[in-house]
Amino acid sequence: MSTNVYDTIRDAIVSGRIKAGEPLSENKLAADYGTSRTPIREALHRLEIEGLVERLPRGVQVRETSPEEIIDIYDVRITLEGAAARAAAERATELDRRRLRATQSAMVAAGEDPGDRAQANRQFHEAIWAASHSPTLVDLLHRLNVHLVRYPTTTLEFEDRWKAVLAEHEALLDAIEARDAAKAREIAEAHMTGAREVRMRMYAHSDPDEQ
Repeated sequence: MSTNVYDTIRDAIVSGRIKAGEPLSENKLAADYGTSRTPIREALHRLEIEGLVERLPRGVQVRETSPEEIIDIYDVRITLEGAAARAAAERATELDRRRLRATQSAMVAAGEDPGDRAQANRQFHEAIWAASHSPTLVDLLHRLNVHLVRYPTTTLEFEDRWKAVLAEHEALLDAIEARDAAKAREIAEAHMTGAREVRMRMYAHSDPDEQ
């Protein structure tokens, strides 16, 4: 039960159904989910360790994410994505490569909806992570991505970013299939650096109250 409660609350935070800054009452959550306060308390403790909630003098609330923190996450992710791509080039099986091509085809076939595009993009990157066959990298990248998907806008909506992403993914797949680990890492790092730069440009063009 405690795991299910944790997953449910976590999903609500990540999806934005529970907003940043919103207080989390153990009593209310227990009533909402039809459970005792013990699994709620355990779930909140896990979410605090994960960085999704924070404990304040007046209680627990969903942790707010600042633009500076998001950029910092991108900086770390650049390194990890490069490591995952390098490992995928070295370790990917034939099945991994087929899955990667399938996710790329799904991206090419995605429509204009930003949500559909973002989901297809996540599936592509998760396929790269899986092809690395590194549980540690996969865990770290999933943890970082949780904070990025909480942000309401996607870099894929900015100008011609979608076209660039498709081209960069294609080049990355070519490097992985050629087992060129150094090239795969270089492309992946450049790809995520581009995403970070787009995010910074989005901040520069946005209303400060919306950041």
